[in-house]
Amino acid sequence: MTGTATFNSLARGVVIGFSIAAPVGPIGVLIIRRTLAEGRGMGLATGLGAAAADGIYGVIAAFGLHWVTDAMVAQQTWIRLVGGLFLLYLGVTTFLSRPSEHAAEAKGSGRLGAFASTFVLTLTNPMTILSFVAVFAGLGLGGSAGGASAVALVGGVVLGSALWTLTLSSVVATLRRRFNAHALVWVNRISGLVIAAFGVTALASLRGEAS
Repeated sequence: MTGTATFNSLARGVVIGFSIAAPVGPIGVLIIRRTLAEGRGMGLATGLGAAAADGIYGVIAAFGLHWVTDAMVAQQTWIRLVGGLFLLYLGVTTFLSRPSEHAAEAKGSGRLGAFASTFVLTLTNPMTILSFVAVFAGLGLGGSAGGASAVALVGGVVLGSALWTLTLSSVVATLRRRFNAHALVWVNRISGLVIAAFGVTALASLRGEAS
């Protein structure tokens, strides 16, 4: 029974992680852009950064660490300010970046930077933890699961998020050969504008709350 419960928790975690990662927001746009401009490895590293952050939020939701959730919600204005400014920075740098017709060489520093930037960006979105808490509570999974089941649940969340990243980066990578340098310039410009728009929206929402 214990093994079955653990497997069920893992499967649920995969579905939850995949579902939360799948909607194309700023992270999805960033994965697509980096895959097209720099190859599947960079796109995958970008998505894995988000998956790692999803895992942290999954731990908070699964183990019922309400004090962490409350603290993040209480400070969400500052967190969203940082996140909005970071999105603006990424949008501008993406818009101004100069693409290459060939995928960049797989450099550890480049992939590590892609991983780290997306990890931070995902952590600065308080709505992510609220999404996990809402889903876990709706399924009756938050805080009440046993140790092994909770660990399996979190592992499933990371696996599901990573699976979405692998799927998205692989599909985009197969299309990359159809893009020449001129097309990649427009990919960068459009992606930069979209990412910056997410940042402006985040900052505008803070102004709306203040008024």
